[in-house]
Amino acid sequence: MKLILRYLRRHTGIFLISTLFLTLEAAADLLQPTLMSYIVDEGVSRASVGMILRCGAVMLAVAAAGACAAVLRNVFSTRTSQTIGREMRRDMYAKVQSLSLENIDHLQPASIITRITNDVTQVQDFINGIMRIMAKAPITCVGAIVLIVLRTPRQAPVMAVILTIAALLILGNMRVGYPRFGRVQRKLDRLNGVTREFLSSVRVVKAFRAEEEETEKFDIASAELAQANTSALRSMAVFSPLISLTINFGIVMLLWVSREQNASEIGRLMASVNYMTQVLFAVGMIANVINTAVRAIASSERILEVLEERPAQQPPADPVRTDISGTVTFEDVSFTYAGAGKEALSHISFQALPGETVGIIGPTGSGKTTLVNLIPRLYDASSGRVLIDGADVRQIEEKRLRRAVGVVAQKALLFSGSIRENLRWGREDADDETLRRAARIACADGFVMKTEKEYDTRLGQGGVNLSGGQKQRLSLARALVRDPRILILDDCTSALDAQTEAAVLKGLRGMERKATVFLISQRISTVMRADRILCLDNGRLQGCGTHEELMKSCGTYREIYLSQIGGEEHV
Repeated sequence: MKLILRYLRRHTGIFLISTLFLTLEAAADLLQPTLMSYIVDEGVSRASVGMILRCGAVMLAVAAAGACAAVLRNVFSTRTSQTIGREMRRDMYAKVQSLSLENIDHLQPASIITRITNDVTQVQDFINGIMRIMAKAPITCVGAIVLIVLRTPRQAPVMAVILTIAALLILGNMRVGYPRFGRVQRKLDRLNGVTREFLSSVRVVKAFRAEEEETEKFDIASAELAQANTSALRSMAVFSPLISLTINFGIVMLLWVSREQNASEIGRLMASVNYMTQVLFAVGMIANVINTAVRAIASSERILEVLEERPAQQPPADPVRTDISGTVTFEDVSFTYAGAGKEALSHISFQALPGETVGIIGPTGSGKTTLVNLIPRLYDASSGRVLIDGADVRQIEEKRLRRAVGVVAQKALLFSGSIRENLRWGREDADDETLRRAARIACADGFVMKTEKEYDTRLGQGGVNLSGGQKQRLSLARALVRDPRILILDDCTSALDAQTEAAVLKGLRGMERKATVFLISQRISTVMRADRILCLDNGRLQGCGTHEELMKSCGTYREIYLSQIGGEEHV
């Protein structure tokens, strides 16, 4: 509830206004049986038409006032709940953006999506229920009980017993339902994860005709969610009828206690029965809102977990603000992913100077991508130091660091929008000539100019209307638009043919303002002309030097060369 109260405090004024209208609505509902009792006892029993008309007119006016209050209450409650839902999503999204990849790995992307969507909706519905029903139910319930006791005091003991039983049933419902609805949200995470994995890998699934296997995984996750929902809803199916049975039993007892009621006071008995019926509906509303509250509390804890997630990377207390030239130094760097028992990198040391191209090669899983991820501080080293221009990356302001580093990821990622908008991710104020120059270096300008709208051509989500090679070249151009001091190319030419790759690498070497380039590739032909080459295997640096030096000194590098190039060990 801490999270819900935090957001409600931001809208205290509107909440109080909504509660005021809700109270007026409840008061109007409570007045109706009393007015009806006057009509019966004073008007009908005495055949007073005037009394009947006057009380009838008052009842109509009270009903109209209650209806107006209900409309206004709905307007304010809907507005407030939707506003709070929007604020929660905004705050969660901003929080996620401030977290490091280590935090994202811990929270899991599929779970984050569920929390931003489904969990926020649960909390939003609960807040709407509070303002529309939850506050009205106790007002109606307490008011009806007080009026019953005042008008027919003999019925007070019956009311006390009935309400005690109903309260115990509601508390039992909460205790049983809370863990079950928490399980529902976790199973929903699992279903979202399976769905997300399939949709992101649909081409691979179809290529391997693995639809049946994926369908089976989805069916299992869906069945687990259905089972969790069934278990949670079963508690509602048991407790709600028991609560209704208790209140209806109270109505029967009320009539039994009033069996000798004076005929001239039959209106009071009718009013008491009506009030008991209002108690029944009020308790039912409380039970339903509490069921919603159980879900909302479980969801709010999951939301709070994101909002209170402590970033794995803290901003420097005294950040280095000098311009970055591009000297990168690794000093005995080791790194282990959270939850992994084995180091991904172990005791890596080297230095790269501005203007150098450093090739990185090694078997799959050797730690190549992990190594370059430490440079823009996507992760922090577990031990050792990563330095840029002699300053620890943890002491460099994140915005300044990321602005100086251009990254072309292993998987080319583009976004919905035009080609021009995608390229301007590199620099928002880049003019068209800067975009075209970067595209020419990346060998992308040619195919872009052949499209119908050239740089205004719209891309689908993820660039689905482009080939793999075209996406890689646009991703490279986007990084070049930034004119970075450090350029990281993570196997970003894997989808290019040899001729296009050679043209791209030639363009990079001809850049007017040279950057420190880290070139990761599985192809030895791509890295062999680099100024220096790092050869990794199993997270360890096996060799560092030129192609010729590594052919003589590094067995791992020589094996890669022979497996790809073949022939004699010539250089």
